[in-house]
This record gives sequence, C-alpha cells and structure tokens, in this order.
Amino acid sequence: MRRGKGDRVQPEPALAGFIADAFACPADVAEAIARRCADRSFPAHAALIRQGDVRAETFLLVLGLAHAFAYGSEGQGVLLQEYRPGDIFGAVVERQTPPSPTEVRAVEAVRAAVFLALDFLALVELHSCVGLAVSRMLLRQLQAATARMVERTTLSSVGRVYAEILRRAGDARRISPPPVLSDVAALVNTTRETASRAVNDLARRGIIRRDDDALVILSPRRLEELVV
Repeated sequence: MRRGKGDRVQPEPALAGFIADAFACPADVAEAIARRCADRSFPAHAALIRQGDVRAETFLLVLGLAHAFAYGSEGQGVLLQEYRPGDIFGAVVERQTPPSPTEVRAVEAVRAAVFLALDFLALVELHSCVGLAVSRMLLRQLQAATARMVERTTLSSVGRVYAEILRRAGDARRISPPPVLSDVAALVNTTRETASRAVNDLARRGIIRRDDDALVILSPRRLEELVV
C-alpha cells in the first residue's frame, strides 16, 4: 500500500502519547511506533474496511466509534463488534491477509493510526509491550463477543439489554456519554423500541439515572438480578 498525499507520515505529538498509553510503552518506543503509521481521519458512516476486501492494514482507533457488520447474501446485516479508542482491528498479526469477513464502518467521525499489516507484525515481534497489549486487546474483544453469543441464546431480549449496560458501565457503574440505544439494540440483536422500554423502566424504578452526560447505575445488584 502506498501512502496518499493526504496521509501524514510524521505523527502529531498527541498520537505518540495515545500510542504510549494504548501499548503501555515508553515515550521513545511510542514515537518510533507512530512513525510507522499514517494518522488518518474518516467521516461518519465511512467504510474503513469493506466485507470481502483484502486490505493489508491494521487500524488502531484513536477517536470515535466504529462498528463491524457481517452481511448475508440477501443483504441482511448483523452487528458483531464495537470498536472504541484503543481497539485494534483489520489485518492484525497475519502474514497472509484473507478477505475481510466483516465491514467496519464509522458510526461517527473517527481518527485512526493505520499501519501496513507487515509493519505492525514487525512491531509486535520487536516490542514486547506491543505484543502484550495486542494479546490483551484481542482477548478482551473475544470475551465480549463470546459473552454476547451466549446471551443471544440464553437471555431474553430485555435481559440482553441489561447485560450490555452492565458490561459498558464496568466497575465505574457509569457510561459517559450515555449509550445510543439503537446501537445497544443492534449489538444485542433486538429492536430499538425494546431497548428504549427496558432502559426507561430501569429509570422509572430508580435503578439507573440518565442525564445529558452519563447513564449511572444506582443499584447494580438489582440490575444484575434482572439479567434473565
């Protein structure tokens, strides 16, 4: 892949700082890693990767939100994964790049550090901090995907919404900014109306509080009991 005229080969200082945090590596290593990537911006709804394409690139999301979809032969789409700042996707650690099984699309304007896949593989082999961070990121993504697969077969649609809220809130018991309910619904394979009713019911019962800045879980135990 040749870098286009609009790609910035020299990284902005903020990009190196983000890489240092994402890979838990020293500043000099982060700067060396940043020099191996292109710092790119994509508008909302842009396709970063198209299903079936052979793209020998590795993406590290810096800002924004992206979704991975898989489409069937009749055009029906299934939302498989959300990517947030710090997540990696694309051709990650493969020397032979297969066609992409998913389409990755920007939900909102995003910024990403984009590496040639072989360059990124070389960084993994050269810097143990990168390899360890990638292993942790991929394991976290696998665990989340596995949990959602299990939930789709064992929980009710409302229970899946509640489980997703708990997962996003984490130990902080807070989601900021508040989640977009249509995104939650698509990720847990239900309708936006179901997700909206479920969240409104939680607010009415005093289990959560919603405002412009965040969704806060006030009673985690009560919410956990509703995940059925």
